[in-house]
Amino acid sequence: MANNSEALHSETEEVSTFRSKLQALGPGILMASAAVGGSHLIASTQSGAIYGWQLAIIIILANLFKYPFFRFGAQYTLDTGNTLLEGYRQKGRFYLWIFTILNIFATVVNTAAVGLLCAVILTFVLPFSVPVPLLSAMVLCVSFLLLLLGKYRVLDGVSKLIMISLTIATITAVAIAMTRGAVAAPDYVAATPWNLGALAFIVALMGWMPAPIEISAINSMWVVAKRRLAKVSYRDGLFDFNVGYIGTAILALVFLALGALVQYGSGVEVEKVGGRYIAQLINMYAVTIGEWSRLLIAFIAFACMFGTTITVIDGYSRSNVEAIRLLLNKQEARQGYLNLSMFFTTVAGLAVLFFFNNALAPMLQFAMIASFVTTPIFATLNLLLVLKGEHKISKGLYWLSVIGLIYLTAFALLFIVQQLGLLG
Repeated sequence: MANNSEALHSETEEVSTFRSKLQALGPGILMASAAVGGSHLIASTQSGAIYGWQLAIIIILANLFKYPFFRFGAQYTLDTGNTLLEGYRQKGRFYLWIFTILNIFATVVNTAAVGLLCAVILTFVLPFSVPVPLLSAMVLCVSFLLLLLGKYRVLDGVSKLIMISLTIATITAVAIAMTRGAVAAPDYVAATPWNLGALAFIVALMGWMPAPIEISAINSMWVVAKRRLAKVSYRDGLFDFNVGYIGTAILALVFLALGALVQYGSGVEVEKVGGRYIAQLINMYAVTIGEWSRLLIAFIAFACMFGTTITVIDGYSRSNVEAIRLLLNKQEARQGYLNLSMFFTTVAGLAVLFFFNNALAPMLQFAMIASFVTTPIFATLNLLLVLKGEHKISKGLYWLSVIGLIYLTAFALLFIVQQLGLLG
């Protein structure tokens, strides 16, 4: 493995230029597209709508303390040429089994959730009425067909277009809202999140901020797929990762600003269910900024969720195939297995939508909380994978990861203790 790694570096460690950095963009943008969904559009905007700017510090800390562990995934793959899942397998089958079980659960729940939210947004874009279940099926099937026909190249190109459009539209919307000023009255008494009653909301917010921790493993697979199409050096690969990760962190604060400037203190109760909340957000913008903004906000939301739907189907399908391959000690999986996995992901999402859609809201919150509670486990494992090697972890990142582990573990334990009723 060491010889393969050295050969890999000799081929890919070229002079980094502006052009080579642009060509390396892809996996990090896909990660951003997968991240900017429920965590940003729903959790971040709800945070601003309910608590104003108070939870900005939580969003910043969550992104800061998770940064090393997401980076380690890209760093490990760029260093060794192996995916994170291969690293998990080398550490022990137990870790890979845990990942596989949690990942399959997340695949079904997350695919159904993003498909439903995307369909709800479409109802505000289409000039005619279409049942939401039918729209959900259309969204998932179109996403599946795009991936089936275009594979990684289509996913790479579509995600870049969506993220550029999303970023421009979101910044434009916030700039307009800032010129109008916040709707909250100067003497408005804000609700406080600094109590145990709001702990579940905060934990759910951090669980998918900027994304579930398993996305780090999925991102490592996108890095491998990208390197099959073009040479990507270690330095340019990290540039791609940083663009995607830092971009999602900034966008999280921008979405919080949307909620804080438009809904916070408006006197309208904030909906907690994802679909109804998006409808409320679009309507609030139309009232406060102007009716012309309705399609703009709808486009922002749709682009966000459609990009998330595509990347969720691709990413979770890839990681499931790879995890099962490693558990069965098989050679490299065929393309047909990935297509079959994407088909299973789509069908499973549709099954949940058609038979259990009333339970999606609590299932989504459970998935976000479960993701946060399990974060310290996978964070530790990712850290262990980069303690050695040609590009081993720097001292600065090491201590940031240690502090991050303490922070994330303390929050997870606090939440577990509260749920057990030990805090009253």
